Amino acid sequence: MMPYRTVPCGTSETYHVFNRSVAGQTIFEHAKDYQRMYDLLNFYRFSGVKDSFSHFNRLSTEAKVLYLSNVKAMHSTLVSISAFALMPTHFHMVVRQEQDSGISMFLARVQNGYAKYFNIKRKRFGAMFQSMYKAVRIESEEQYMHTIRYIHLNPMTVGMLVQAQELEQYPWISYMDYVGNRADSMVDTSFIWEQFHSIESFRAFTLDQIDYQRTLAFVLRMDE
Repeated sequence: MMPYRTVPCGTSETYHVFNRSVAGQTIFEHAKDYQRMYDLLNFYRFSGVKDSFSHFNRLSTEAKVLYLSNVKAMHSTLVSISAFALMPTHFHMVVRQEQDSGISMFLARVQNGYAKYFNIKRKRFGAMFQSMYKAVRIESEEQYMHTIRYIHLNPMTVGMLVQAQELEQYPWISYMDYVGNRADSMVDTSFIWEQFHSIESFRAFTLDQIDYQRTLAFVLRMDE
């Protein structure tokens, strides 16, 4: 298990950030739960937004797209999201901090927003996530690419998905953003396309390590 990060994240630096639920409870049970978390990530990555998330959430799907397009034109971002995976008991992301304290502000808003939603819906009280997210600074291109692959293969590593083709249609990871299967993506794919010149080469890189990653996760207990 990787240690907690005890120093602030650096602006213009990229991190693998992740957190788990308290006591390993399932926090994403239904599609609506995953969608709420996805919308929170999409909304809170921007700084200086005046409207509340509850206002945003009441909009139609088409209106949400237009709203975020306008926000993007008018506001800067706290973080840029390069990858994500929402799992039943935890989440992973690769994010670049764009403003000082951007990652901590972003995650605080997202986690608090989701905990409030979940607690009201389930009529429960108390903390939902472990008290501190973990953040590992990405220090090389190789580490970046392998972290992206690790995140995208997470659902297969733990047995949620069986066939590689399922990854391309599974909406709660960012792999489908990279293979062009999501409209209005919030994911910044630019760095990966500096390394790979086609979707097929990126697909081959990702799927090449499925069996190895399953073995590695079992040995290291990375996803327990």
